[in-house]
Amino acid sequence: MYARVLTWWTILRICIEERLVYRGDFVLGTLMRFLPIVTQVFLWTAVFQSMGEGTIRGWTRNDVIAYYLLTMVARAFSSMPGLASGIAQQIRDGEIKKFLIQPIDLIGFLLLARIAHKLVYYGVAIGPFALVFYLCRDYFTAGWPPVEVIAAFVLSLAMAFLLGFFLEAAMGMVGFWFLEVSSLLFVYMLFNFFFSGHMFPLDFLTDFLPGWLQPIAHYQPLQYLAYFPAAVFLQKITGPELIEGLLVQAAWVVVFAVACRVALKRGFRRYSGYGG
Repeated sequence: MYARVLTWWTILRICIEERLVYRGDFVLGTLMRFLPIVTQVFLWTAVFQSMGEGTIRGWTRNDVIAYYLLTMVARAFSSMPGLASGIAQQIRDGEIKKFLIQPIDLIGFLLLARIAHKLVYYGVAIGPFALVFYLCRDYFTAGWPPVEVIAAFVLSLAMAFLLGFFLEAAMGMVGFWFLEVSSLLFVYMLFNFFFSGHMFPLDFLTDFLPGWLQPIAHYQPLQYLAYFPAAVFLQKITGPELIEGLLVQAAWVVVFAVACRVALKRGFRRYSGYGG
């Protein structure tokens, strides 16, 4: 057990060191990511003024702008750029063979690499995040939420990371059967952008979805990548609904973790590697 823990700690440490060396663009990249918030301020100010209403389904203009800031935080946790395509490429190029002959688990290795990436990212980008949120503090009209809400928010972010990882890793495992997953990823990103709440709060969809689709939309997994953590922080989801949301999010993490592991196991059984 000690040897296994030492092995995984060594892998994590090396991954962190690698990212500290070549990812000096985190600070600039983080600041550039927040630039679109300027357009959101003008857009939603115009939307609320044109409707002549103080709120839209309980959301004020300040709530929506604060929501966009928080979804950027959530997306920074849950987004896994290059994960699925990288797995598919390793399968296609034959690099996946090393995980068949070496005592390192592919999923565990990739998970540690992503944890290292997020640790380095937030360690370097915490300054730009703090600056942007300080400049936009007036949009958070309710102030800081209670301690228990902050704890739920942090928990939802951690599970958003795990959900994003296992979901995209499972899609990458499709490469054992189809080799190329770019079309699948394109469709996924299209649905992800819309149903994760990255475009606007999912509460706004209620009036447009047919009745039979609303329960599906309420429990679909993509909302836990962006919408749910932001709504928790803004206290749009509270009480029993908050507990239910956390449990459903945890359930989706387990579902995709199992799916990822099963796909890897079955993929290795059908994989054929040739050459040196």
